[in-house]
Amino acid sequence: MKRVMEQTLLLNASYEPLKVVHWQKAITLLCQGKVEVIAVHDREIRAVSFSVKLPSVIRLLRFVRIKRRFDYVPFSRANIYGRDNYTCQYCDEVYQAADLTFDHVVPVAQGGRKDWENIVTCCVRCNRRKGGRTPAEAGMRLVRAPRRPDTVPAFRITIGLRNAPESWRDYLYWNVELDDA
Repeated sequence: MKRVMEQTLLLNASYEPLKVVHWQKAITLLCQGKVEVIAVHDREIRAVSFSVKLPSVIRLLRFVRIKRRFDYVPFSRANIYGRDNYTCQYCDEVYQAADLTFDHVVPVAQGGRKDWENIVTCCVRCNRRKGGRTPAEAGMRLVRAPRRPDTVPAFRITIGLRNAPESWRDYLYWNVELDDA
């Protein structure tokens, strides 16, 4: 996990939080004249001819309209795990994300595609057992056939109280669930 001191909260011109970026991206945006610094960390970055405090919160100078399609789910490892409820689709056991991988139901070598309908969440043990074969060839069955999700899974956004810098708290929505970790 990245240290919090190396992260910067990026706000839209309307002060709406957009995302967290690495400090290097924040400095780049600042040098390009696209943002203003709202708050800084204690750490200072030094160059040959100048020094600057590491930005903690930056705000875009121009409003960026975010198109949010609620029926579009980006194809990613995290969303595959979410679709499958962190459950191996062969042995039906629930795992932590670190103990999971994904599996091509029809292997790429046999013409399988990298898409929602051919990729499932899989534990390492089952993935090794299946190898480069189809489930039928390996004598295995899928718990559920993979499919494209209709909507974005409801994920809980958690921000650790000990990890979020104090300077971010005025800009984060208070309907975001906070934890003590």
